[in-house]
This record gives sequence, C-alpha cells and structure tokens, in this order.
Amino acid sequence: MDVLSDAIGTMRVGHPSLSLEAADPSWEKEVQTFAGARFYVGTTGRIRVTAPDEAVITLQPGDAVLLPHGIAHTLVNATDSTAQFLSGAYRLERARPHPLFQDLADLVSLPARPDRYPGLQASIDLLLSELGEQMHGRDLVLPALLEVLLVHLIRACLIERAGPQATGWCVALDDEVIARSLRAVHERPADPWTVESLGAHAGLSRAAFARRFTAMVGQPPLTYLTWWRLTMAARLLQTTDVPLSTVAQRSGYGSAYAFANAFKREYGISAGRYRQQHRTDHHHERSTTNS
Repeated sequence: MDVLSDAIGTMRVGHPSLSLEAADPSWEKEVQTFAGARFYVGTTGRIRVTAPDEAVITLQPGDAVLLPHGIAHTLVNATDSTAQFLSGAYRLERARPHPLFQDLADLVSLPARPDRYPGLQASIDLLLSELGEQMHGRDLVLPALLEVLLVHLIRACLIERAGPQATGWCVALDDEVIARSLRAVHERPADPWTVESLGAHAGLSRAAFARRFTAMVGQPPLTYLTWWRLTMAARLLQTTDVPLSTVAQRSGYGSAYAFANAFKREYGISAGRYRQQHRTDHHHERSTTNS
C-alpha cells in the first residue's frame, strides 16, 4: 500500500460516524476531546468553530474543517437564522500514531475551493446527495464515502501545510526522491534495506540520502524503517492468527528470536502477550461498533 493508506489503515478503529445537524439562532455546543479526528462541513448559514490557542474558523456553505487530533472545541451558530452542517468523526488508535498525523495542525480550515481540492469537494457533494435521498444501498455507501472523505481531508491538509519553507511529511510525500524510498519501505518492508540500498533506490548517495530523509521525515531512515516494521507487526498480531515466525518474516526480521527482542524492546511486552491482549480488544471493538 502507499504511505498515506498505510498511515490511515494502522490507526483507524471502529466505524466512522456522520450526522446532518441543524443549529437554531442561539445554538452553541461544547465538544469534548475525542480519541480520533472530527470534521465539519457547512451546508447552510454559518457555523463558527473555536478551539484554545487556535484561530477562529467560520464555516460557509461548502467549507470544511478538520480536527485531526480530536481537541476540545466550541461550535456556535454565527447567524440569526437556522444553520445546517455535516458533523463526522473517525476513531483513531492514539497509542502509536503515525508521524504523518502528528505533523498535522490541531485545527485545519479547508475553504470550498473545487479548483484546489476537487476530490474533497466531490466527496462532500456525494455525501450530501446520499444524505438527502433515501436511496437503495445507502447504508453501504455512506461508510465507504466517509473513508474516501478522510483521505481527501488529509490530502487537503497536506496541501495547506506545504509551502516554500515547509518541512515534514507534507514535503516528504511530494519529494520525488524521499517519496520513492518511503514507497519502497511500505511496499517491501521485509526487504533487507540499508541506508545505502534505500539511497541507491532513491538515486542518491548514502550520505546525501540520509541527510535529506532525516530533514524531511524528522527521523533517520533506519529509525523510521524499524518503527514501521514493528507498527505493521503489531497490526498483524491484532488482526490475524498467523504464526509469530510469519509475522517476523513479513516484518523484515531474519529470525523469530530477533523479532521477539525488537518487539519487546519497542512495546515493553512480548509479541505473544501483546497479541493476547490486543486481539481481545480488537474483537470487542468490532462487536461494539457492529452492534
């Protein structure tokens, strides 16, 4: 999978939620901290979104705002008539967030600009269409559209974050050299990568690649490689019954012993114990969200 898909896939838990809300002229709502990401899209009127230490954002029809870290905030109807807006949420695993998510601001304004975010605007239009009519298959379509919307929201956030002086993942994913090495790590994590081989794959010398990767991603190449391998291993332990030797092989470890040591060093418990604890949590999460 590509980097953004992997980042989302390793953090998403449960099912997304969506509602079309109506706000009376005097309406105001305090929204508490949430273990995930929230978004709002204005449909009629104006909704003001405020959060501590963040700029005030006023949603006009078609505007979106994303709170990728689920911080507490306040919603207020900014008109003297009824306003409507879409409200949605995605539960995310916060124990081990992907650094791409950590690179996002707490509150991101995404004004209605089809020329800048065509995919985002198309996703919003499809959601509103599905909500507006009781069409066959609606209960299957809405969750799928919400997953698509999350990708477009994050893509738009990365566009907003980018700029001539920007650093971090918004730049790394668009940098041809670094993006090539990240894709290689995510597509073939089990390969025996070294800094030299990743640099050669990206078309740079070892030293030049290491400097460029560290400056953009925020950590050295092999540090990120190890982090991703063990993150992927933890996901396999949670969601599959494959033997530990297979998890080790898929995660790029030559032996189950080497994998066991690396995993315990990273997570503080053995891989087997981790699977026992988190498989229970995973099944409970699925039964809860499907009930």
